[in-house]
Amino acid sequence: MAANTSPIFTLTPDVAWGAADGNGGTAGPLKTANTAMDGTGTILTVFTAGVNGSYVSQLIARPTGTNVASVLRVFINNGSTNATIANNALYTELNLPASTANAAAALQGQFALLNFALPASYKINVTLGTTVAAGYVVMVQGGDY
Repeated sequence: MAANTSPIFTLTPDVAWGAADGNGGTAGPLKTANTAMDGTGTILTVFTAGVNGSYVSQLIARPTGTNVASVLRVFINNGSTNATIANNALYTELNLPASTANAAAALQGQFALLNFALPASYKINVTLGTTVAAGYVVMVQGGDY
């Protein structure tokens, strides 16, 4: 069996974030809860792998103001509709503590290390467990092969 013995590196950096709140394209941060815990329902796509696949290193969720506590669920989708449960896999969850907007202190983001290769056209989708007021901007850092 032939094996790839040469290291592979990304060709083009790719930093992506969700540009809609998961409600049909309304611009802004992720705010709306999705109680489906299988990747179906209202989701926000925050990263789509390139035509040769991508390497993703980390995911960052930053509050944009005052929010109640919630959970961010991170799903890997095989590039097909997220309405089919079999197309989604729950990868990890992040606790999102309550946040309060403050002009004198930074709002703390939450980080998840990813460090894996994503096949071509696969997506990283996220959902919130609880509806929040100000919302979260979710970003993924990686690179395309």
